[in-house]
Amino acid sequence: MEANNSNSQQSSTFSSSPEICPPLIQAVKENDFELVKQLLEEGADVSIKTEGGWTPLHNAVKESNKDIVELLLEKGADPHIRKENGATPFIVAAIVGNVELLELFLSKGANINEYDNHGFTAFMEAACYGQQSALEFLYEKGAEVNLGRQTSEEQKKLRKGGCTALMDAARKGHIDVVKILLEKMGADVNARDNMGRNALIHTFRDPKNKNVREIVRFLLKSGIDVNVKGEKGKTPLILAVEKEDVELVQMILEKSGTNINDMDSDENTALLIAVKNDQFDIVQLLCQKGADLNCGELIMAAQRNHNQKMVKFLREKGASENVCPSLKSYEPNSQRWRESLMLLHRRNRPMIGKLKILVQEEFKIAETSEGGVYLGFYDGKEVAVKRFQEGSRQAQQELNCIQHCKNSNLVSLYGRENQNNCMYLCFALCERTLEEHLTVQREMDFQTILKSLFKAVQELHRNNYAHQDLHPRNILIDYKGEVYLADFDKSEKVDEDQQKIKDDMKALGRLVLYMEHRGEKPFSEIQTQNDTEVIEACINEEIKDIVQNLLNPGEEFQNQLSEMLHHPFFWNSKTRYKFLQDVGNESDIKIRDKNSDMLKKLNQTKISEDWREKIDEDVFRKMNEFYKKKPRLRYRNTVGDLLKFIRNLGAHFEEETNADIKIKVGEPSEYFKERFPDLVIYVYKILRNMNHRKHFPSADSL
Repeated sequence: MEANNSNSQQSSTFSSSPEICPPLIQAVKENDFELVKQLLEEGADVSIKTEGGWTPLHNAVKESNKDIVELLLEKGADPHIRKENGATPFIVAAIVGNVELLELFLSKGANINEYDNHGFTAFMEAACYGQQSALEFLYEKGAEVNLGRQTSEEQKKLRKGGCTALMDAARKGHIDVVKILLEKMGADVNARDNMGRNALIHTFRDPKNKNVREIVRFLLKSGIDVNVKGEKGKTPLILAVEKEDVELVQMILEKSGTNINDMDSDENTALLIAVKNDQFDIVQLLCQKGADLNCGELIMAAQRNHNQKMVKFLREKGASENVCPSLKSYEPNSQRWRESLMLLHRRNRPMIGKLKILVQEEFKIAETSEGGVYLGFYDGKEVAVKRFQEGSRQAQQELNCIQHCKNSNLVSLYGRENQNNCMYLCFALCERTLEEHLTVQREMDFQTILKSLFKAVQELHRNNYAHQDLHPRNILIDYKGEVYLADFDKSEKVDEDQQKIKDDMKALGRLVLYMEHRGEKPFSEIQTQNDTEVIEACINEEIKDIVQNLLNPGEEFQNQLSEMLHHPFFWNSKTRYKFLQDVGNESDIKIRDKNSDMLKKLNQTKISEDWREKIDEDVFRKMNEFYKKKPRLRYRNTVGDLLKFIRNLGAHFEEETNADIKIKVGEPSEYFKERFPDLVIYVYKILRNMNHRKHFPSADSL
């Protein structure tokens, strides 16, 4: 309904059925006070409605007859009653500009910002109909000047709604109202509706608007964004060219920062449109201001219009006779964005330095708080382009961080470009976020993703940067399956205050839990849980240990991630097996030294009190035979003896006499991992707490 809301609003607000009109409503329309009074006294229904939901009260307000309005209210008319389109008497009073009635309905409890079914408030209607006195009254009473048109969720999905009073006044040509809104009421000149249009675009929307030049001039003077786009990607410059108004075109071109070569969704620049429309004066003006002549088949378009003067002029300016699109074959690396990349590749676009980009919805891949992320090509490479306002603090934070902390686990920055108050940061294009990845593919290489993430955050912290926004949507996976950390626009340089580093660690702990649950538990829910709840929600003991350490970093927290990268969770089966063998080879364990602190701590748990029953009977019997002459040395149900057993089996595994053991056991590393999944983390934690690390694998062996 937004496309022509003001027109549809007017017809539905000021029309009632001509076929059947109840006597009471007819009397109201004729402003016959005595007859209205007589009919009410005879029992006429004060709330009767005609087509569209028009009541006697609505009609009395439309006629601006305060006496009849007060009489109807006295006789029980509902001051808040709504028509079928949701308009209240208060809103209708704004349309007719009757300040006395507005004041009356406010005294009856009207909400100053109440709106109809299309989102129109009284303030918006006063602006739309040019009712200056009503507008000023409503403003004094607290009407919200920059309120956007409220609409249903369904309409929002279609990008309807969001218009402000300034946009309404500009569209309908009420220059005095536009000036009051901007100069006296603090209207936001750069507010946009849900389609991204500002007041400048709206000024061109109504063909009946006779004050386009004056309003455009004032909006430009007020600092409005001149490069915003409307329907079909048309900029104000393109709309001015289509209006065939040289003065308007001149005005917009004089505005600093105007992108003269911007294209609409049909790949037309202002110059190409002017040539097609045979507007020689505008073509001259655009060329004088530096319009790019490499924007399409200009000469051919001029020839179709049989305008030899235009043809000659364009040739003198250097326009090409034949413009053929490049036939160079191109096959995108990205599969997810394949179709859009091929479409963008075919488009004839003026370059921004080394960057080719088209800022349109079909090429947008993500929303941001400032300008969105778009597909593009930078120096021929497929890129994701983050668009910022020039001078943006977030853009500078992102740039500083990524340039200072170069690392293979951080998303690559290929380059940057600036144009028309916009900064474009060009990053390596990835297929999807971790959040998206888990919705389409539950299976994932948990260890690889986590290791890449730890390395990325470790690099930031080593350079004294904190990410401050660790979230599944900021972990990216490219077409090769490589994992990268991205989005550094909230990152901060830290000095003595290391709390932000600790905040990153806690966020990492929650990310680990999110990945363990394969995204089934929303990250937003995990973020609200306290540390204890997060730890208790872990299923795997090794993951729980990682999460616990991340959520409770000790004094040496700067080295926490380095230690986590060497955590047993990242060990393969053979490394885990060798670790257990090496610990089992400790002399204290082999001789069961009663005074050994390590052995006491290892044996204090019941983790493996029945471990002998989990070993294949024939295997256990064969291994126990080594001690048949020394029964006191036979294996007991303790962790120490389990480690001793693992060590001994490994030492004798390849002996010819143990062929039957080899058959039963198979691959020893997998055999023990399957039967004792928590043994490695249990032993690791005890040794770590004792600072007995000589059996921990080196970084090179992982």
